[in-house]
Amino acid sequence: MEGYILEWLNLIGRMTHLIVGIAWIGASFYFIWLDNHLEQPAEEVARQRGVGGELWAVHGGGFYNAQKYTNGVPKIPERLHWFKWEAYTTLITGVFLLALMYWYQAEIYTIDPSVMALSKPVAILIGVFTLLGGWLGYDLLCRSSLGERENLMAGVLIVALTVIAWALCQVFSGRGAFMHYGAMLGTIMVANVFFVIMPGQRAMVASCTAGEQPDPIHGKRAKQRSVHNTYFTLPVLFVMISNHYAMTWSHEYNWLILIAMSIAGALVRVHFVQAHFGKPSPIPASVAAVLLGGVIFAIMPRPQTQLDTTATVTLERAHAIVVSRCAACHASEPSHTGFSAAPKGIVFDTAEQTLAQANVIHQQAVLTRAMPIGNLTGMLDEERAALDQWFRASRVDP
Repeated sequence: MEGYILEWLNLIGRMTHLIVGIAWIGASFYFIWLDNHLEQPAEEVARQRGVGGELWAVHGGGFYNAQKYTNGVPKIPERLHWFKWEAYTTLITGVFLLALMYWYQAEIYTIDPSVMALSKPVAILIGVFTLLGGWLGYDLLCRSSLGERENLMAGVLIVALTVIAWALCQVFSGRGAFMHYGAMLGTIMVANVFFVIMPGQRAMVASCTAGEQPDPIHGKRAKQRSVHNTYFTLPVLFVMISNHYAMTWSHEYNWLILIAMSIAGALVRVHFVQAHFGKPSPIPASVAAVLLGGVIFAIMPRPQTQLDTTATVTLERAHAIVVSRCAACHASEPSHTGFSAAPKGIVFDTAEQTLAQANVIHQQAVLTRAMPIGNLTGMLDEERAALDQWFRASRVDP
């Protein structure tokens, strides 16, 4: 029953997280696009009202005229729309999923004894510290004199994130490390909204309501954090889907793969932001392509050693290994309390089912060593070698 409840909580939480995340990212991308496409107002009366830029657009059968006031408005309208709950609910649902999967079930998804033998409370404390410490460190950098030098700031952030990615991969499973890294970036993005962007906007509204000119520092700080958020978005999205691709997080140099994909994602976003202004520089997209190509080449399966024909591993022996090490989760009725049904519907109740999933077994248990998750059942290297021998001798294409 526990596994069944966990799966429903996971499904509901994941759907909610996806919906509110789309709403937040969509609004964020739109306003970055809008801000970068504003033109000088065509009418003098608009400029006299303080309009610094405007844009005409057509969508859904209607025409729209968006205007941006340079610094405050003559009068605050009765209905003023704020964009904040999209971000807040994304964080709330994201932390819910992190707590449900990677803290409550830390022994499955976060702790890998072959990496570091952590107790469950220690693993959770490290995870919480990663989220809070990441935000505090980032915020201090932004508020320091370094925050005024964006290029240098970007370089320092890359170095800091590289160190964090490496450190997480030294204490957590690859999957757990990736997810905590992404959760840290997501926390920074939402904290930017809560602690910087929203207070600045409230201060601007208060000044305009009092008939005063808003302090331009609020707009400057909000713009900086909004730009940072848009560059963090694609790295976070990569992490969100990475749990489906063990070839990335299970690799020996998973931390380097994580940083390379993060930089590539940020550069892709740089390309599109530059495209808003016209012809973008080919450098960001080219570097992103090189990084992606480098990762693809680096983790490519290498030619295997010569098959040892003196050793014979039968289907019965391979099935016995799979049953003892994998069937706790991958069975028609899983015995592990964390699962009410076999992940991805893959079961190993019979030898025929093991043979049918030979490619998956070889990929996940031998090539990437991603399964069993966190090596919960203690699969031995000798058993992985036996599965490799069986797979190759059976002449099933990898």
